[in-house]
Amino acid sequence: MRKRGTAVAAVLAAMSLAVAACGSPPIISARPSASPSPTARSGQSKYFSQADFDRQMVQRRIAPQGDPSTPWLQTIQPSFVDTSKYAKPGVKWHICFSNASLGNPWRQTGLTTMKAEAKLHPQIGEFTIVDAEGKDDKQIADLANLQAKKCDAIIVSANTTNALTPAVEKVCQSGIPVIVFDRGVTTDCPVSFVHPIGGYAFGAASAEFIALKAGKGGKVLAMRLLPDVDVLEGRWDAAKIVFEQEGINVVGVEFNNADPAKAKAIVGDYLQRYGDLDAVWLDAGFASVAVAEVFKAAGKRVPPLTAEDQQDFLALWQKEKLTAIAPTYPVYQWRTAVIAATWILSGKQVPKEWVLPQPVITEDTLSRYLTPGMPPLFFSTCGCQKMPGFPKDWGGR
Repeated sequence: MRKRGTAVAAVLAAMSLAVAACGSPPIISARPSASPSPTARSGQSKYFSQADFDRQMVQRRIAPQGDPSTPWLQTIQPSFVDTSKYAKPGVKWHICFSNASLGNPWRQTGLTTMKAEAKLHPQIGEFTIVDAEGKDDKQIADLANLQAKKCDAIIVSANTTNALTPAVEKVCQSGIPVIVFDRGVTTDCPVSFVHPIGGYAFGAASAEFIALKAGKGGKVLAMRLLPDVDVLEGRWDAAKIVFEQEGINVVGVEFNNADPAKAKAIVGDYLQRYGDLDAVWLDAGFASVAVAEVFKAAGKRVPPLTAEDQQDFLALWQKEKLTAIAPTYPVYQWRTAVIAATWILSGKQVPKEWVLPQPVITEDTLSRYLTPGMPPLFFSTCGCQKMPGFPKDWGGR
């Protein structure tokens, strides 16, 4: 869901650049005195929104409201909506979740965290989860089926944005409150849309770092995860703006489909073609370790690259003293989605757009995110470290 943005130029000029710590490192820019200019927009995706871009460039420098020790409850520039018509006091709730997929470790960490959150709410009598397995048609059918299962609220993480929008609208029309999180849809009908600041902020932070390290004219390979997912398209749209502004030579844009073997083959091919690369920008961190391994196997230095809070890369970064940055798409949003559902069914106001803080991991803050005893594919921004069952339920020891 895309919030219709408002003009932000005056806000940007007047606001403080102070950034809050959110129980995690602050959001930063590689070049804090400058934000990417939105004037270079050649080849932007169909999802690009100038207003949303401008808003995220502001929000990544705004202190979130709320307790920094519980960032999954914090909000940035919230506008609250009344939910009293959805209140169901005195009964156990049936909350349903339509998941896009479990096709990568980030989503697996997220679902474990979501289940743990649901157990914290005695009012939730039943929690139904359906998995679309990465298929639009299955998720559309899943949502239709959930409407018949007497769900009191339905949480949705859309497989792809445009294909799922009509299905979400049908659920809204049935009167069941909908909470969308993670991947958005292009309708405002959900009661709340839960998400971190967004793809533009992620893409800008990582691209600013890469541009700074690669330098003007530097050869940069852009590695992408999947097409037609709004948050991922936003990351690349923002990165393109930065790269065009800074004169970066993007030698290729390739999709790896979260497949490390495919990512290795792509990087190997570009090394054969160009001899070396000055940096690798990734719109998601699943292939970051694989990318680094290709350079090491070729006897080359690992160039500056981007990642996320996946433990295997963080450990490699620390061990090898890599030049890297890791914008995050915090897993704790899976907690927030459940909390939003409970607030709605309690008749408590919720933000129409629940914007969460989006920390960026740097060399200086890396050690805060390494979690001893956890598996390589664990994402440490789960906000789960003090939840019952941790670390065992998340695969740790």
